Amino acid sequence: MTTTWRGNRGSGTSGYGAYSRDHEIEAEGKSGPLPCSSDAAFRGDGTRYNPEELLVGSLSACHMLWYLHLCSIAGIVVTEYRDRAAGRMRMNEDGSGEFVEVVLRPEVRLADERRAAEAAGLHAKAHAMCFIARSVRFPVRVSL
Repeated sequence: MTTTWRGNRGSGTSGYGAYSRDHEIEAEGKSGPLPCSSDAAFRGDGTRYNPEELLVGSLSACHMLWYLHLCSIAGIVVTEYRDRAAGRMRMNEDGSGEFVEVVLRPEVRLADERRAAEAAGLHAKAHAMCFIARSVRFPVRVSL
């Protein structure tokens, strides 16, 4: 992974408002750079992805990929999957912040709805297997 800052407006970081927070993240062999910035609350470009969104998205995608894998092994056919994941953060007095939780809200459509209870049970195993959820120090909950 390569992160490249693209925000020098001519005077670098000479002042808090003098530079853009725009940057790109790319990986060798991928289709192109991902346009990123800080959150708009921190003078970033709200049309670009920010690190906090990418973390929530990574947790959501990791869970989904494990869930799809587990369903395929169990012979459960998933035809649609959508997750409206959200993170909650706390700002500290010193200006730092941290996630206090992320909630995943997967919505799944199955080819055979008679297996819905069995399929729902696989979310717990997917959560336990997710590399990213296992690596963070805040709770990641799955709300069905």
